[in-house]
Amino acid sequence: MPAMAIAQAFAAGQASPVALSEFYLSRIEAQTSPVFLAITRQRALAEAAAAEQRIGAGTPASCLDGVPIAWKDLIDLAGEPTTAASALYRHAPPAAADAPIAAHAAAAGMVCLGKVNLSEFAYSGLGLNPHFGTPINPHDPQTPRVPGGSSSGSAVAVAAGLAACAIGTDTGGSVRVPAAFNGLVGYKSSEGRIDKRGVFALSRSLDTVGPLARSVADCVGLDIVLRGAVATPICRRALSGLTVVVANGIVCADLEPAVAENFEASLRRLEQGGAKIVTAPLKPLDEAARLAAEFGTITAAEAYVEHRDQVDGPDVTRIDRRVVARIKGGAAMRAADLITLQRARAQGIAALRRQLDGALVAMPTTPHVAPAIAPLEADDALFHRVNLKTLRNTAIGNFLNLPGLAVPNGTGTAGMPTSFLLAANGGEDERLLGFGLAAEAAIRGEA
Repeated sequence: MPAMAIAQAFAAGQASPVALSEFYLSRIEAQTSPVFLAITRQRALAEAAAAEQRIGAGTPASCLDGVPIAWKDLIDLAGEPTTAASALYRHAPPAAADAPIAAHAAAAGMVCLGKVNLSEFAYSGLGLNPHFGTPINPHDPQTPRVPGGSSSGSAVAVAAGLAACAIGTDTGGSVRVPAAFNGLVGYKSSEGRIDKRGVFALSRSLDTVGPLARSVADCVGLDIVLRGAVATPICRRALSGLTVVVANGIVCADLEPAVAENFEASLRRLEQGGAKIVTAPLKPLDEAARLAAEFGTITAAEAYVEHRDQVDGPDVTRIDRRVVARIKGGAAMRAADLITLQRARAQGIAALRRQLDGALVAMPTTPHVAPAIAPLEADDALFHRVNLKTLRNTAIGNFLNLPGLAVPNGTGTAGMPTSFLLAANGGEDERLLGFGLAAEAAIRGEA
C-alpha cells in the first residue's frame, strides 16, 4: 500500500503501527539481498509504540504518523555510522544526532527502520557495490538486474516490500533512476528546497534530497515531512491547465522500443485527459549534454574536491575502481572548464525558464529498462557507457535545476518497468507536484 494509505488505515483502526513495523523488520532480517546496511530495531519499535498511542488518542503527529521509512546511508542517524556504502567508512564513528530531515521525520512520527545501501559515495546510476553487495532488482526473478543508483537500497526496500517509503539523494538521477528501474514514483526536489545538512556530500552544488514511494501523494506527504512543515499549499491541478513540452532532441533519442511506445502512450492519455502536448526543440537540454561531453561535469569536479585525499592516497585501492575513474575525471578538469560550465548553467536555466513559461517538460526517465548485472561487472568500459546513457536525461535535469517526478508507465524487456519523467523549472516544485497528482493516473494508464 502507498504510505498515505497506510496512515489512513492506522487512523481508521484497520492496522497497527507496531504490528506493521514488526512485519517489516522480520522481512528485512530475513533478506539475503544486501538492501539494509543497518537495522534500527529498538528505535523502530519505540517509535511505532509512541505512534500507536498518539493515533489511538486521536492526536496523530502528522499525515504519516506511524509509517515505516528507510534512509539512504548518506544521511546521519543518531547512534549509527554513516558509511556512504564505502569500505573506508564501514567502521566510522556513529553520528551524534539525526540529520535535520531525519529529525523532522521523527517529529512527524515516522518509524525509522534503518539505513540502506547505495553506490559508493553515491557516484553511479546503476547501483553496483563491491563492498556491501548489490541489492537485486526484485522485478526479474530469472536474471539479476541492476537496482539503479545511486539510491539502490532505497528503491529496492520499497519495491521489495521492506519499507513503506524511503529517502534518497539525487545529484545526476539518483532518486529518479532507481525509481524508474523499480516501478516506483521518485521525486527530485529543487536545489535548496529540502535541507541537506547531515547528508554526506558528492556535489555540494547539485546534491538534492528526495523520496522514493508508491504514489505522487506519498511524495507530497514526504515533502511536507522532510521540510518540517505542518501543511502544504500543494493541491491537485486540473489537466486542462497543463501544457507539456516534449523535447525533440537528445532526451528522446536512442530509446528502447518499449520505452518509446510507453512514453507516447502516456502522452496520448494526458492529451485525452485535457493536457496540451507540444513538441518543440529545447536547446538548453541539448546544450547541457554537449557541455558535459566537451568539458566534463560540475559533479565530477566537486566530487574530486570531496574525495581527493582518498583517491590520491594509499586508500584508493579500497574504493570501487569505477567510482575512482569518475572522480579522477574531475581531477583532470581545468578551472576554465568548471567556470564555463557554471556560466553556461546559469544561462541555460534562464533560457529554459523563459521558454517554458509555466509549462512542464516530459521525457522518458531512462532510455532503457534495468540492464542485467553480469555483463556490467565483467566489462568496465561497458559499465561506463551504460551508466552514462542511464543518467543522460536525469543529469540534464540536475544541471538545469529541474525538479522532477519519475512515474511508472508500463513495462518493457523481460517485464521490467519503464518510467515517464515530468519536470518543471527550478523552484516550481509545488506546481510540479500539483499537476503530478492529476497526471499520475494518465501516465500510468490507470485513467
